[in-house]
Amino acid sequence: MEKECKVPEDKHAREILLIKEEIARMKKIHGDQRASPSRSSSENPADEEYKPLQTYFPDEEVLFVGENIAELYPGWRLFFDGVVNFKGLGIGAVLISETGQHYLITAKLRFLYTNNMVEYEACILGLRLARDMNVRELLVIGDSDLLVHQVRDEWVVKPLRWNSHRSYA
Repeated sequence: MEKECKVPEDKHAREILLIKEEIARMKKIHGDQRASPSRSSSENPADEEYKPLQTYFPDEEVLFVGENIAELYPGWRLFFDGVVNFKGLGIGAVLISETGQHYLITAKLRFLYTNNMVEYEACILGLRLARDMNVRELLVIGDSDLLVHQVRDEWVVKPLRWNSHRSYA
């Protein structure tokens, strides 16, 4: 005699019930195959030379890792970047003077933008900082290929709403 099962009225509750039933069915067919220490060590023997990855970052004061462009370009430099994730939207820029002084500016955006538009906003934020500090010549460095190529008129700006961003940058 089969058990009578009450089907929930809520769509999500029905889906959860179906998933639980499917898991129970799979356990009956294949058995409970959770990982156990003896099982994983026999299937994946440890390498004698294996060393775990160390995630310690020794110098938290480092803002840039890469080529030292101060020797190639001794003038003012601007680095910018934007981020879009589940926590929100943020932009930032670092303006570096001829003497190596760093001026950092960040902002949290409170409206929805795409990744590319956030990159434009970050660049504009840095350019405004440079303008406010009366910088006349500036090397601008960013990781957005789209922005760089559009500002240099190498790529076409299709969405009309981006034209104002591009013209400012």
